[in-house]
Amino acid sequence: MNLLFFDIECASVTKQTAKICAFGYVLCDEAFNVFKKDDILINPKGGFHLTDGRGEKGLVLPYKYSDFKKYPAFPAIYPQIKALLEDENNYVCGHATINDVKYLSLETKRFNLPAFKFSYYDSQLTYMTSTNQFSRQFGLESIAENLGVEFTPHRAADDAFATMKIVEAMCKKYECSFIELQNKFKISAGKITDTGIIRPQSGAQKDFNANHIKEKQERSRTRVRFYEYLVRKKRVKKGVFTGKIFNFSRRIEEDLQKSFPLLDIIYANGGTYVQKLAKSNVYVCEDDDDTERTRVAKKNELMVIITPQKLKELANV
Repeated sequence: MNLLFFDIECASVTKQTAKICAFGYVLCDEAFNVFKKDDILINPKGGFHLTDGRGEKGLVLPYKYSDFKKYPAFPAIYPQIKALLEDENNYVCGHATINDVKYLSLETKRFNLPAFKFSYYDSQLTYMTSTNQFSRQFGLESIAENLGVEFTPHRAADDAFATMKIVEAMCKKYECSFIELQNKFKISAGKITDTGIIRPQSGAQKDFNANHIKEKQERSRTRVRFYEYLVRKKRVKKGVFTGKIFNFSRRIEEDLQKSFPLLDIIYANGGTYVQKLAKSNVYVCEDDDDTERTRVAKKNELMVIITPQKLKELANV
């Protein structure tokens, strides 16, 4: 078996279209000896509208955009790409591969072409599973930097080569072949057919997602209990906290054994509590809290920031 690593760049992407302008790939054997590395450039039949993940800062592809008009459009390149991806002698892999697979699917729909049919793996998922870190996505550049892999970001063939080097490094680390690496971490291949797309998955990722859903549901129940307790509170007319509008860090708010007594103190001393940070003027958090909510509060020069202990001291509790 051979290994086919691929990457796709698009001139623009929307929910309905993905105008592919480059298909880069590296074909190698299971010992990572490269047979071919190529960047197939494609006329996207549309302008370049490039942004980052937030839709703000424009990305820069390492190509001369005006040259793309001279390249063939996707339908002309489709047979070549299809032959590579559907070759039964190739294990197919990308990085965050689900995105590239979706781009291929959108292009076949745009040009009324038969759907691609192949299985694929994902170096990002493999890396995340091997490190048991699923709380954030790992970009190709950050992983490559950690492994000392140099490449030109967003040049499709170089991205594909960097993906290969990442997988090669993991195979060396665990002293196994590509497919043994997938089996080691119980990773099932993703698939694209004429009926749809299935993501690749790992056993550890499934467990993480299940626990994440459970924790999210528990936090939701906690917020409901906090709100139900809050709406029953009645403040005294005068006290040391008269005119003070409090808000807690998430950590305190979700610790009901801590937040309920603090609410009692606030309302017993003339203060009130709101759940929106922007409407408060006193923020309560622990000294070591570095969450986004706390960082926003600290940027507000008019916000008074105190610890739970300080709140108790102010109320003489």
